[in-house]
Amino acid sequence: MPHFLKNGHPRRTPRNPGENRNPQETQAYLVGGGIGSLAAAVHLIQDAKVPPKNIHVLEALPVLGGSMDCTGNPSEGYILRGGRMLNNSYLCTYDLLARIPSLTDSKKTVMQEIKDFNAIPGNQTHSNARLIATGEKEAEVLDTSKMGLDNQERINLLKLTMESEKNVGKKRIDELFPETFFKTKFWYMWATMFSFQPWHSAVEFRRHLHRFLHEFAHINTLEGVNKTPYNQHDSIISPIIKYLQDQGVDFRYKTRVTDIDFIEGIPMTVNEIHMIEDGTPMTAQVDPADIVMVTLGSMTACSTVGTNLTPPSKILEEGLQGGSWDLWKKMAAKNDNLGNPTNFSSRIQESKWEAFTVTLNDPELLRRIEGFTHNEPGTGALMTFKDSNWLMSIMVPRQPHFIDQPKDIEVLWGYSLFPDKQGNFVKKPMTECSGKEIMEELLGHLHFPLHPILEHSITIPCMMPFITSQFLTRQWGDRPLVIPEGSTNLALVGQFVEIPEDTVFTIEYSVRGAQMAVYGLMGLDKKPKPIYKGEYHIGVLTDAMMKIMT
Repeated sequence: MPHFLKNGHPRRTPRNPGENRNPQETQAYLVGGGIGSLAAAVHLIQDAKVPPKNIHVLEALPVLGGSMDCTGNPSEGYILRGGRMLNNSYLCTYDLLARIPSLTDSKKTVMQEIKDFNAIPGNQTHSNARLIATGEKEAEVLDTSKMGLDNQERINLLKLTMESEKNVGKKRIDELFPETFFKTKFWYMWATMFSFQPWHSAVEFRRHLHRFLHEFAHINTLEGVNKTPYNQHDSIISPIIKYLQDQGVDFRYKTRVTDIDFIEGIPMTVNEIHMIEDGTPMTAQVDPADIVMVTLGSMTACSTVGTNLTPPSKILEEGLQGGSWDLWKKMAAKNDNLGNPTNFSSRIQESKWEAFTVTLNDPELLRRIEGFTHNEPGTGALMTFKDSNWLMSIMVPRQPHFIDQPKDIEVLWGYSLFPDKQGNFVKKPMTECSGKEIMEELLGHLHFPLHPILEHSITIPCMMPFITSQFLTRQWGDRPLVIPEGSTNLALVGQFVEIPEDTVFTIEYSVRGAQMAVYGLMGLDKKPKPIYKGEYHIGVLTDAMMKIMT
């Protein structure tokens, strides 16, 4: 019987974070198979020297990758739930990827593969059509060289960056800026780049202003954004999985962790993990000297997927949680230092949006977009339709975007921040639209003919109720620390932990948290690389201020 399913009592005394553990004796239980757990497994092997067979990844789904997933095929349509921006300020992520062999070239790491890919002139990002006005007869690319901010809005931005998080507290962004601010070119570009809504946390907005100050100078072209050769599951997740499998990590698929228990009378020390593995209830007995890492919450839990002819099924908000949210709620009820999951999981109207993936078996649409934007596929960035009631944006990646994508198939991805509003051309909410109707709305904004494009496209919509829940207003304590106060063998990772000064909705946040968890629980004399701070670089600061003043 596998070690972590044995019966028995703890054999060893608990350790405090910061004390060295014996890696040969340590068993590591990683709850969730997303990038946080995968990164933690890599660092446990390479930095902490834990034998791979002692690392157990417990994943409820039959696949790994968490929110960084992809699926589908050319005949039924590909599906992506999102894409992520990479840049050179992601020091922890790039450190991780420099450790992983490429799937396509055994002489390269994933990091070197990404660098080489972005060094090719035809792959470099320079958007010529960041914002688009719909127009009465034809679409128009807007001049985004100026941000459209007035003096008061500039002052408000500067005041927010200088304010403390404590003073900002639970304020919303729209409590600090006038309504006109949310109609500026700056807001359209910033909001759609990060998926901010006016009612989201002003603290998170402030953090992003600091963290991505280096993006201000080219917010309209997104120069400097690094791309992966394929979608990020194929280019990042798959190589990490292959590396861990080759090392001998124990992956447990279809294993949903339902509860975690702690030893009574001892500071927060996990001693049991309750799970259902492929329908069979099981309990893992955990020694106090072993470690447990739990991915809290999920941005993509309870996602519903439609088809080209049907909309996603309706979200039934009452009682909607999902396994990862349920687990966090049970854990938080046992200890005040484990955060407040209800703050993030009970406000779906504030956290949802809808994405869609388009699979094309005819080149006409992408050729038309290329002619309109003067961007070849893969050289542009998000294209946001400013006049869209849904606030729709699309992105045309370099083709092929899936590693198994045939040469005669093309793919694009898009999303809308206001899916409950009535469309401009399809007169109903996006949430009620089939994939075909979403494509009709997109073609309407571009003033492209419906036929024959509709006949040669498959559009798969995906509704995600929690996708921006990490941006919701919060107070201190709603997000627990990576290693909670009083913990001896538990760490928390993912998008709902507290990492001061870093920004959620990024791969970097999950990877940094994983490094903090491993280094802290294993007692290593090592820390993640410091967070990049553009305001300490005079050139970055000067360029950003000049851009804001335009």
